This record gives sequence, C-alpha cells and structure tokens, in this order.
Amino acid sequence: MLSTRQLRYFEAIARHRHFGRAAEDCAVTQPALSMQIREMEEMLGVRLLERGRGGVRLTPVGEEAAARARGVLAALADMERTIRDSGRLLEGRLRLGVIASIAPYLLPRLLPEMARRYPGLEIALRESQTEHLVAELVQGDLDLVILSLPVEHPALDAMALFEDRFILAVPEASADFPGPQASADSILAADLLLLEDGHCLRDQALNVCHKADARQLRRFGASSLATLAQLVANGQGITLLPDLFVRAEGGRMEGIRLLPFPDPVPARTIGLVWRHTLPYREDVEAVADMVKACRPGV
Repeated sequence: MLSTRQLRYFEAIARHRHFGRAAEDCAVTQPALSMQIREMEEMLGVRLLERGRGGVRLTPVGEEAAARARGVLAALADMERTIRDSGRLLEGRLRLGVIASIAPYLLPRLLPEMARRYPGLEIALRESQTEHLVAELVQGDLDLVILSLPVEHPALDAMALFEDRFILAVPEASADFPGPQASADSILAADLLLLEDGHCLRDQALNVCHKADARQLRRFGASSLATLAQLVANGQGITLLPDLFVRAEGGRMEGIRLLPFPDPVPARTIGLVWRHTLPYREDVEAVADMVKACRPGV
C-alpha cells in the first residue's frame, strides 16, 4: 500500500518538476526522496516520471496520479483539522493565504478584528501570487485564500465578497489626460506601468486597456502597487490602481492625479476560496463577513 510520505514526495515533484527543489520542500535528502518515488513506481508497476537532463516530466499516468495524490493529501489535511479543532475552523490555527495586491491594504484592519472576535485563534499567513496560493490550497497546505476571482478548479469553492474598482493614475502635471475621467481607449502600452509577470492584477489591467498592444510594454515589472505609484508620481508613466489601494492611501497621493472611469467601471472581484471538502461553511461565512467589513473605505 502506498504511504502518505510517498504521496507527499510525489506531489512535491509534480509541483516543482525538479528533484532537488522537491527534496528541499519536503525537508529530506534528494536520494531519500528519489528512493521513495522509485519504490512507488515499482509498487504500482508503472512509470510516473520521465527523468532527463532538462528536468522531470510526468507521464500521462503520472499526471493522473498527481491529481489524485493532491486530493488524498487535501482530504487527510481536512480530516486532521476537523478532529484536532473539534469541527471549527476559527479555533486553533487558521492557515490563510492572500495575494500580494490585497494583503497590505486589507490585513491591517482584518487581523485585529479576527483577533478581537476569536481571541484563541492563531493565524498563519501566506502572501504570494495566485498560482502558488491555489496550488497550496488544493494540496491542503492552506485553509482559506483571499484573491481575485474567478478561480476555476474542481476541488475548490469560491464566494465573491466585493468589487474593487480600477482608477487610472497619471502624473499630476500630465497634459495627455485633460478631462476629469479616464478613457481605456486612450491608454497606450508605451506609457503603461504594470506589475511583473505572475500577478493576476497585471492581466486584469491589460484586459481593461484592451487597445494597448502588450508587445509594446516596457521591459519592467514592479513587485508592488506602491512602487508603481511612486513611478507615476515621478513622471515615469501611468498605471491602473485598485480602489482598495487608493482608499488605504487616504484617497490622495502626492504627485498623482486619479481619474475614475465612466460606467461601466472596470473592476476586479475579490473573493474567498476554499476546498469543497472543508466542513466549515459557517466559519467560512464568518471570515467572509469580516473581510467585507474590514476593507478600506467601509
């Protein structure tokens, strides 16, 4: 019979596609991890991996095995939590993931409120990009994730919380946008500053600026909205800022003119995501209520 250790090691390889990084993730030596995978293959009588100089690839049956391994590990994590925390998510330890374009503007209000309502709750935070948070949620390393919807995965459920409108930020002295409102049609890729690849906010901004040619974007990507705002304030270009960030900054930023979009205003949907096997619907709804109440501007 396969062991949970083998499933965990195999899932790590499937995620990293690299024996060394998978071993580091599992806190074991590479030979020990490799031996467990070979034993797993021998037990099943199939090849799960293709090993080569370019790294590791999963065979077709390996892809199927990886999906099932994630489901088994997630179910085990949910069972462990249910038993340990007596059926409550908001007791004991909550593993919460938040994408980077939300965390700095929501958490300063959300965390004190959660501590006030649930004084015995220990919160383990993980801030990262959507792709990484979703993978960790599916495999059972996180309990809840706050991110921008949609997220489509058969193992996950989602709840929309609020709409976060986009605002165009231009240098205060710019003459290119004389009117009081923004126009998506007038935004050129050559002027547009965006977050680096991997941030969902980058793709959402490009969707708003549908006439901007992505091939003409500058070879620069900021890692935070604060960096983008500073670049705009210093005349280096324009950008789209979510209302969540603008309100957290007090609604005004030195050196920047904020231009709202006319209706229909482009926006992203902020939501809460969890595994559908997680048996805590009441607690999930309690977290959702706190997030909605703690967003800046409410």
